[in-house]
Amino acid sequence: MTLISGLLGRTYIRYGLASVLALGSDMGLFLLFLRAGFSPAPASALGYSFGILVHWLISSRLVFAQGAAPRGPERTRQKGLFVGSALVGLAITTAIVALGSQLGLMPMIAKLIAIAVSFQATYILRKAIVFASAA
Repeated sequence: MTLISGLLGRTYIRYGLASVLALGSDMGLFLLFLRAGFSPAPASALGYSFGILVHWLISSRLVFAQGAAPRGPERTRQKGLFVGSALVGLAITTAIVALGSQLGLMPMIAKLIAIAVSFQATYILRKAIVFASAA
């Protein structure tokens, strides 16, 4: 085991891969809806929602499987916490891009910073809160 893999752990790497797949799903559906004639805002909302679903499916089965709650009220609560963590990530992203804009950063630079910060925040929330209680 290398130093980096020891520091990051397999869970972190799996989470990163899940995030890439969820982002790809989000963007793919967003572009598909735009091509189908949807307005940008609904296309974005639907794509983002689908990305949350993809991330939940991967996270609850492959990333944090040991912390997934059994079916029933506990699982429903966990899904709610997962969506809440996604909304925290969205708020962080929006705030950083808005602040970056106010500071004169190029939008893509602000978005890249926002993605990195949001990724860390949602990982911590999901590992420490969403999937910790059932583990």
